[in-house]
Amino acid sequence: MINEIELLENNKIYIVGNIAATPVFNHQIYGESFYNVIIEVQRLSKQIDMVPVLISDHLIDINLLKLGVIIEIKGQVRSYNNLDKTEKKRLVVNIFAREAKILDTLDGIENYNDAFFDAFICKEPNFRITPFGREICDLLIAVNRAYKKSDYIPCICWGRNARYCENMQVGTRLRIWGRFQSREYEKKDQYGNIVIKTAYEVSVIKLEKAEEEK
Repeated sequence: MINEIELLENNKIYIVGNIAATPVFNHQIYGESFYNVIIEVQRLSKQIDMVPVLISDHLIDINLLKLGVIIEIKGQVRSYNNLDKTEKKRLVVNIFAREAKILDTLDGIENYNDAFFDAFICKEPNFRITPFGREICDLLIAVNRAYKKSDYIPCICWGRNARYCENMQVGTRLRIWGRFQSREYEKKDQYGNIVIKTAYEVSVIKLEKAEEEK
C-alpha cells in the first residue's frame, strides 16, 4: 500500500515555459482563487506543447503572469470528469501547481518537461501499429491521491516500451517517466462538422514494473 508521504511523491511534474494566454479565473475556495493558465513548453524537436495549468493566487501574483513571461511549475497531473454539451463524460487532464516561480531566462535549463508516476494500469493496454510502421501502446493509469481519490492519466508508449506493456494486466503497478504533451486531432461533432480537439497525455520515456510491498 502507498502511505501518506508517498502520495506526495507518486505524481510529480516539472515544466518550464512561456505564458501563452491571459489567466482565466476557475474557482475560489476558502478565500483562495485558482486560475487556468496555458503554458507553451518546447520539446527538444522545437515542437510546442500547450500545457494547461491550474495556479492558486496564494502561490504567485496572478497579475505578473503576462504573455511571454517565463514560468517554472512544480506540481502534479490531475484529472476529473466533465460533462460535454451532449451530456457525455469527458476526462479533463491538467497540471495542478504546487510551486510557481517566474524566471528571467531559460539559460541553464536542460529539461523543460519532466514527469514521474507510481501508478496502476486501470484499463487494458491498447497496442497498435501505425500506417508508417510505428509501434504504439495506449495506457490509462490511475495514480492514488489523498482522501481515497485517484487521478486517471492517459499515457502513450512507443517502440520497445509499447511491446513491453502491451500484454500487462489491469492492476499492474508501474513506475513511469516521461513528459506531458498536447496533441490536436479532428473529430466530428453531433452535426457532422469536423472540429479540432486537443488531447493531453504523457509520452512515456521509461517504465518499469514496481514491486508491491509486503
